[in-house]
Amino acid sequence: MVRDCADFRSTINILLVGDSGVGKTSLILTLVSEEFTKDVPARVEQIIIPPEVTPEYVATSITDYCAKEQSEDQLIQEIHRADVICIVYAVDDYSTLQSASDRWIPLLHMVLGNEHTTPVVLVGNKSDLVTDSTIDDVNDLMRAHREIETCVECSAKTLRNISELFYYAQKAVLHPTAPLYQVEERCLTEKAKKALTRVFKICDVDNDGLLNDVELNAFQKHCFNAPVSPSALEEVKETVKRQLPDGVHKNCLTLDGFLFLNCLFILRGKHQTIWTVLKKFGYNLRLGLGAEYLNPGLMIPPGASTELSPAGTQFLVALFERFDRDRDGSLCPSELNELFSLCPSNPWGSDVAWSVPTNDKGWITLPGFLAKWILTTYLDVRETMLYLAYLGYPINENNNQTQAVKVTREKHLDAQKKQTNRGVFLCHVIGQHGAGKSSFCQGLLKRNLSDIKSFGMLSRASSTTSLDKIGQFGDMAGGGSEAPKYIVNALSVYGQEKYLILRDIDVYNTSDALNPDEINCDVACLVYDTSDPKSFQFIAKIYIKYFSDKGIPCLLVGTKADLERAPQNYFLTPEDFCTKYNLPPLQTYSASRPHPISRDVFLKLATMASYPHLRTLDLSNLTFTSWLKLGFGAAAGIAIALGIMRYVHRSR
Repeated sequence: MVRDCADFRSTINILLVGDSGVGKTSLILTLVSEEFTKDVPARVEQIIIPPEVTPEYVATSITDYCAKEQSEDQLIQEIHRADVICIVYAVDDYSTLQSASDRWIPLLHMVLGNEHTTPVVLVGNKSDLVTDSTIDDVNDLMRAHREIETCVECSAKTLRNISELFYYAQKAVLHPTAPLYQVEERCLTEKAKKALTRVFKICDVDNDGLLNDVELNAFQKHCFNAPVSPSALEEVKETVKRQLPDGVHKNCLTLDGFLFLNCLFILRGKHQTIWTVLKKFGYNLRLGLGAEYLNPGLMIPPGASTELSPAGTQFLVALFERFDRDRDGSLCPSELNELFSLCPSNPWGSDVAWSVPTNDKGWITLPGFLAKWILTTYLDVRETMLYLAYLGYPINENNNQTQAVKVTREKHLDAQKKQTNRGVFLCHVIGQHGAGKSSFCQGLLKRNLSDIKSFGMLSRASSTTSLDKIGQFGDMAGGGSEAPKYIVNALSVYGQEKYLILRDIDVYNTSDALNPDEINCDVACLVYDTSDPKSFQFIAKIYIKYFSDKGIPCLLVGTKADLERAPQNYFLTPEDFCTKYNLPPLQTYSASRPHPISRDVFLKLATMASYPHLRTLDLSNLTFTSWLKLGFGAAAGIAIALGIMRYVHRSR
């Protein structure tokens, strides 16, 4: 059985098995009493060694098995409970070594399975009785059975290697060889290569494929809390270069050199060094990233939301700049794939270009990169923390990904204080299918219909067909993925950078019920087609049914304003409807207008979300002075945001 991480182990259970008379009990008694006795019982009860007297500071239990006193069922129970199994044989009796191969190892396979991960230590006792060693025979056995971690010859009578025996048994559990090294092939396992390659890439801060002295020193400090001297660094590089010339380039360690160096540590018996490195970067004994490393606990009260903190934003800005090799302010597909090579997979599909700002080639820019992570953090903060861990966010005893995010104040407290320090707001864009919502949402990214077509977002459509009627986005090569449900971008709301998330919600019939998840938001944008006489009544009924008594700020928007306006089949005009229900003035929008496409309507939505208690006022007529008088308390929020805003804008 393998625990999630060696750090969480409180006790190591060692089981001694072997043929009768090989000296199992004598080994245990000699360890405890530090002297040999001839009067040995058939079996001793379980021995518990406290952590303070063990080199690894881990409590250790030692269990003795005796076939004369215990049944086969009891043996099987002890095998299941053991963390490491010592198979003891007598070096003066070859048949007992043969028994290790013919009986004991097959028994372990039968009980634990052929692919079990419980390490085995071969122990040759009574070495004082012979002059020859059995190591050659044992090496053949080790090559045949990968679970055998090591072998040791000892003598209970002379006390030779007794403490070493149990130390090796501890090491086999805490720093096992099998996950790291393939004995037969004499090379690192694929899992070890993958893990160490990730460590190398994280430490390669300048992303040049080499570890220079500064990066090696930072690696040393992170893993071992101590710098390495220049002379020691040169000695390491010389050692690698002598045996692997390509392991050093420009006086820096290459990836091959780094892997070779770790292989050398194993060959020299320094497994602990590698495990220390791997544990520092989150790996458990199965060479997977541990659950607590990937997802540390984060308390989120009801009504609160999650955003990136300044520390999280700073890390992501540095990450972007590190992989933007050509310094063009965007990540081309190969650069983005290289960035996510640190992760099990790329979490972003091809439709990411339609959700965030990009350049004219559809490549994600720094503002788009941050916007995507802000969207992810808002919708699923655990996914953000998961990928921050993969991407090398600094995690140690005093720091983890929870410092990369911030939990906002609950909404009801914001409502009481009539101000908020939140920087991310959710707007639901609701309307009938075909009303122009998707084209409207792309306007947040400053895209009109011409941009959408040039990006290949319309598939075999005429220039007058709306995006919604087509119902699909194509990718840059003309494919056909679903239109994105979320679009996000930054807006400046009276000196504060706010992120507005638009969620595109299709409603096919007014009889279709909206889920609470589709209603609850910071601001609702109800969209209708001004050229369709039946379109307005649709959102009017939705407003009355779902939003009239909810206290959620709402803005009505008429799309396709470039087309001839049709009288609406409703007893109130859209303007009169807004007046009756004390809503802000009706807004109109056209995705067909040339650049610069107006973002005024999105700014109004962001402002309504930021100041929900002012939702009944005419936002278009409020002056900056009015806002200062009404929302002066928000100045504290500005001060908090300014530092990171300046950093990000400098980077842009």
